[in-house]
Amino acid sequence: MLHTLIVGMGRAGQGLHLPSLAKVRAAAPGLLARGPVVAFDPLRPPGDVPGMMRAESLEEAARCRPPARTVAHLCTPPQARGALLDRLARLGYRKIIVEKPLALDLPGLAEVARIRRRWELDVTVATHWIDSALTRRLRAAVASGEFGALRRIRVVQNKPRFTRSIAARDHPTAFDVELPHALAVVLSLAGGARIADASWDDLVLGRTRVPRLGRARLRLEHASGVRTEIDSDLTSPVRERSITLHFDQAVLVGHYPCSDADHTAQLRTVRPGEEATRTVFTDDAFPAFLRGAYVRYARPATSMHRTLPVQVDAVRLLTEAKRLCAESGGLQEGARDAGAIR
Repeated sequence: MLHTLIVGMGRAGQGLHLPSLAKVRAAAPGLLARGPVVAFDPLRPPGDVPGMMRAESLEEAARCRPPARTVAHLCTPPQARGALLDRLARLGYRKIIVEKPLALDLPGLAEVARIRRRWELDVTVATHWIDSALTRRLRAAVASGEFGALRRIRVVQNKPRFTRSIAARDHPTAFDVELPHALAVVLSLAGGARIADASWDDLVLGRTRVPRLGRARLRLEHASGVRTEIDSDLTSPVRERSITLHFDQAVLVGHYPCSDADHTAQLRTVRPGEEATRTVFTDDAFPAFLRGAYVRYARPATSMHRTLPVQVDAVRLLTEAKRLCAESGGLQEGARDAGAIR
């Protein structure tokens, strides 16, 4: 049985990882060790939460549970990821789930890769969209060839994120919030790609302006010939997580769950000359992702997580997208607006 350490008790750690682990514990008795989850937050000490025990330091956490039999969830902002990853490794932790994105830029990615190789870490990135029930159905449709060749993908990730973006600068650009999920999915569906175009907008609320955190757009050209467009608007008045696949003989429109209020996905299939069909199914992706990760970690001598190369490619592409936006003048504009942040 495996123990758990959560490092970082913000929205991801306390709001997503902790309740999802409770679901894993209920669904798979014997996979997680008995007793509360240990939590440590270097920025904000977590309060009293049922099923959780607070540690005052990583060293204290290592004394509470054996690091070799503990899965560490690294849920802190990505800016200080390398330093915390190295500290965990020095304390004996080897099984580590890292919140997306894996890194913010190529130097950060190189640092993570160096630490992972030095300490032989088994790193899993928490981009659970890849393993969601909806993505698995889309992947099966691509692999089967039932609808002909895949030609085009469009992903929409919209949600209002004004309050958090203004209050907590945990992500430097809109490319780092939702796009890592979508980018990993389209790379798993259509293969490697290059950036065709990218843009970002500021987030504006009244007289407050947060540079580069309003909207991000990305166009990709895959080596397979597929073209992808991803649009993530963090100033949208409505929530939407949709993906549309255009095949030679059909269009598949999928909708991922948008919040914790409802864990169902939908998939609509449209064929020329036929009535569209729609299926609705349960897709509680994150607990399913965690359960799969823990099952893999419980096995001896497991190999690198199969999605890690996709996550590395995602970081490289997002770094290139941000560079293109900066070169087009977006960075200078953002720097000019920085004084308007309240």
